[in-house]
Amino acid sequence: MTVIQETSRKTNVRYFILSLIFIVTTFNYVDRATLSVAAPAMRKELGFDAITMGMAFSAFGWAYTGMQIPGGWVLDKFGARIVYGAGLILWSIFTFMQGFVGFTSYAFIALFGLRFLMGIAESPAFPTNSRLTVMWFPNHERGFATAIFQSAQYFALAIFTPLMTWTLYISSWHYIFFWTGVIGIALGIFWLAYVREPRHHKGVSRAELDYIEAGGGLPDMAEKRAVIAWSDVRALITNRMLFGIYIGQFCLTTITWFFLTWFPTYLYEAKGMSILKVGIIAAIPALAGFAGGLLGGIWSDWLLKRGKSLTLARKLPIITGLLFSTTIVLGNYVHSDVVVVLVMSVAFFAKGIGNLGWCIVGDVSPKEIMGISGGIFNLCGNLASIVTPIAIGVIVTQMGSFDLALIYVGALALIGALSYLVIVGPLKRLELGEDASGKK
Repeated sequence: MTVIQETSRKTNVRYFILSLIFIVTTFNYVDRATLSVAAPAMRKELGFDAITMGMAFSAFGWAYTGMQIPGGWVLDKFGARIVYGAGLILWSIFTFMQGFVGFTSYAFIALFGLRFLMGIAESPAFPTNSRLTVMWFPNHERGFATAIFQSAQYFALAIFTPLMTWTLYISSWHYIFFWTGVIGIALGIFWLAYVREPRHHKGVSRAELDYIEAGGGLPDMAEKRAVIAWSDVRALITNRMLFGIYIGQFCLTTITWFFLTWFPTYLYEAKGMSILKVGIIAAIPALAGFAGGLLGGIWSDWLLKRGKSLTLARKLPIITGLLFSTTIVLGNYVHSDVVVVLVMSVAFFAKGIGNLGWCIVGDVSPKEIMGISGGIFNLCGNLASIVTPIAIGVIVTQMGSFDLALIYVGALALIGALSYLVIVGPLKRLELGEDASGKK
């Protein structure tokens, strides 16, 4: 049933929805980061070597990546509210259960299995974020809206890494999983109770819906359930513009997953910091990433408002961010804790500026199958969630240091910038029925 306030006053319900997306996305990343914070203590207690730990880190990525297209299909079929709310409750339950893996003789199998199930439950999360921002925000506000939910990953690391390391210090790694799981379950119940799509939200006015629609938003998208043809999926995969975007997102996500998985261990083992110091230090680059993420979105929207093309407004922050992220390699040549933090903060700040891939997906995807399009994009990007933890685990084991690992991350950032420069080309919304070159 459609419920709209018939009033000339323009409400701002979209910002309430955005705040909830931000909070839920924060805990999406808190749950992902629990294992990285617990890893040093778990390795000692459970006897995991670097490769075993890398495999445990990657379990989430195998499921999360493999479920992107099915997750997008579920999202297009059942809508954002139900899919996200149910997923949040499920992945929080699996997080909670990870606190018990130390009490079984099959610790690695239990941990791998629970991280795998968590990846399945989280798979529709970011396609849902993208879908909701396209439905609730006009084009000239979407860069900011995307930056807000994308910056939640940095906020999660900045605020909750110190809290989780403090929990580890005063009790044990088990309670990191217990507390985050319980909070996530509560958030899932709240989401189901209060989130609605634009045409079904009691608080939204006709004026706000008209404003969203006039600015290029798609508040009616949920009213139309597309029949998905595999020819449309094939067109998405073979389109040159999207192919370049997929490569860029894989490279950008490589940086994210270094910080989400191995960064605390890098500070602890390579730089000799205490576990409490790691908690504080790891938060600083995350704060820089948060600031960079906001700046990237504001910069992109500012360019659009100044009359610049969509292509320039979206690609310039992304290319700039990826190029400056290569500074992470300088971590190999500095020894002062202060300089290490500065180098990592610059790299993560730059990565935040470039973190507008989901905004581009909202700009260019066929509106009828945005869930599937977002799923393919996220699948390609999150192949890095499988490759990065394992690759770095192997590098650290074989080389005995993190030096080559930082070079690996920096090289991927450079490749991502080149992909946007050379392959992507002009940005425009695809229509169903277009071929790989963009012609109908």
